[in-house]
Amino acid sequence: MEINAPARPSAATLEPAAVDRAAFEPAALAALVAQVRGPVLVPGDDGYDAERSGFQLARQHRPAVIVGARCAEDVVAAVRFARSQGLPVAVQATGHGLSAATDGGLLISTRRMAGLRVDAAAGTARVEAGAVWGQVVEAAAPYGLAPLNGSSPGVGVISYTLGGGVGVLARTYGFAADRVRSVDLVTADARELRVTAERDPELFRALLGGGHGLGVVTAMEFGLVPVARLYGGQLVFGGEQIDEALAAYLHWTGTVPDELTSSLALIVYPDLPQLPAALRGRYLAQIRIAYTGSAEEGERLVAPLRAVGPRVSDDLREMPYAESHTIHRDPADPHAYDGDNALLSGLDAAALRRVAALTGPAAPVMCVVQLNHLGGAMATGGVSAGSVGHRDARYALRVLSPLTGAAAGDGPGGAEAAAALADVRALHAEALAAVAPWRLGRSVNFLLGGHGDRPDADEVARSVHAPEEHRQLAALKAQHDPENVFRFHPAAATDRAAAALPAPGRGNSPDIRPADRP
Repeated sequence: MEINAPARPSAATLEPAAVDRAAFEPAALAALVAQVRGPVLVPGDDGYDAERSGFQLARQHRPAVIVGARCAEDVVAAVRFARSQGLPVAVQATGHGLSAATDGGLLISTRRMAGLRVDAAAGTARVEAGAVWGQVVEAAAPYGLAPLNGSSPGVGVISYTLGGGVGVLARTYGFAADRVRSVDLVTADARELRVTAERDPELFRALLGGGHGLGVVTAMEFGLVPVARLYGGQLVFGGEQIDEALAAYLHWTGTVPDELTSSLALIVYPDLPQLPAALRGRYLAQIRIAYTGSAEEGERLVAPLRAVGPRVSDDLREMPYAESHTIHRDPADPHAYDGDNALLSGLDAAALRRVAALTGPAAPVMCVVQLNHLGGAMATGGVSAGSVGHRDARYALRVLSPLTGAAAGDGPGGAEAAAALADVRALHAEALAAVAPWRLGRSVNFLLGGHGDRPDADEVARSVHAPEEHRQLAALKAQHDPENVFRFHPAAATDRAAAALPAPGRGNSPDIRPADRP
């Protein structure tokens, strides 16, 4: 999470001239090019548009300079250059979670930093900043091990984990952040640190669940879990059974063991010829299941769901963990989208039916609704628990819409784009209002779209953690990045009152030693 200290104006206020080559001291830019191993790009250069692009196609970064980092030393040089030129810094690996874009700042692209090492004996993996979960799953599988990855193999490891990371095995093994052993960090003053629970417990805890905006993470080591196979897949019900499926799923989540992680999705599929006939133009409820116990016990556990009635499809099966991405079947192609979420202490069927009515076939824009069953190991966190907010939540309700037309534009857009996006967000807000009695806050991992530009951006930032946790993280942000160099994140709202607090424990934390070279 990134919580801003009082700072100079946002990069979004920079004049257009700020993205010209002439905006930089020629000697400084030339020195940067000479220092780094990766490419340095400015607007107009070949490769500039490809480098700034990511999975999220709406409101992409428009930086004055891009550094395509190949190593931690490139990141250090980039941060040092940005400081010398008065530029804020954004970081991007895959761009799935982009929701606060830089216009005129410096973008560090980490996609080339894709190093990965699995230590089977220790049960750990070490990844560089650009690694994606599919790589880690593939590398760990031969040893009968698995990471706490998310549902999409193309999502970057680092940003996902800094936000907490609700994965395929979350109820069994907790958040991805709870398994981290060490974090290699480049700070706002361009120092390299290796942060662990022993060296600086305060900063280590803040990074894991609240770490966006405290520096650039160049590498991370985390524990793997002994999972080689699971029982999983989808049960899919048609629109005529939606209400019964919703009620059955809610009741069922109160009965299953922690070894079973699941979610329910409601999707109105467009009537397009490229879709399978079974999906085309239909409103469907998909129940996704991942169970680490035996297939026989899995069959017994899902029997109450199958009792809802005939399924459009039912592919629950024993599978190697390397196929876990087939459970959710997240889209692999980049597109424009916007989404919000609510972490909930509970939920009833009437409220969930209201959400379905607002977002279903009669909705003015296409919506994808997902309800994640939380709890289990996520609620405890273990001895290395980070600062993931609202661990007591029982459910996470997410509403996402693909953006089309003016709202899907690359850039801030004009009045038409703003109005179109406002309509999408108004619908999301109405749907989430239906669950207001149980709402605890938001998950930073599921804030998708330009939330840093919202009129209520301060409220969005505060909703990610409980008030005292937010105040503590804001104080650490002010301590470690007082000039707010790292400001581009969905929780990057200015919160002067919280950020002005004295840093807790100042003078009592152990010294942070320079990173040991791997």
